[in-house]
Amino acid sequence: MGKTKEELFAVVSTKGQMVIPAAIRASLGIDPGTRVVIRQQGAEVILRPETLVAKLGLIEKMYGCTSGGPSGTDMLLEDRRLDRERELREEGW
Repeated sequence: MGKTKEELFAVVSTKGQMVIPAAIRASLGIDPGTRVVIRQQGAEVILRPETLVAKLGLIEKMYGCTSGGPSGTDMLLEDRRLDRERELREEGW
């Protein structure tokens, strides 16, 4: 189904329940027991399944978001180098 402009409808029961249309469940990999994140955005309700495919999609979306910044490894190595210099000074070297 993907990003289609087709609108599907569901009816909310007296218990506040509704059925997600089968075509949407199938395209998003929503199986029985799948957790769904529910978020309000203005006047809209956003549903996002917590499936492996969805999580991998979030990881893919975030890939490279920290590029251009300092490397975590470089920062740790520099911190360790400074610690070692301090240790050597304390030992009288």
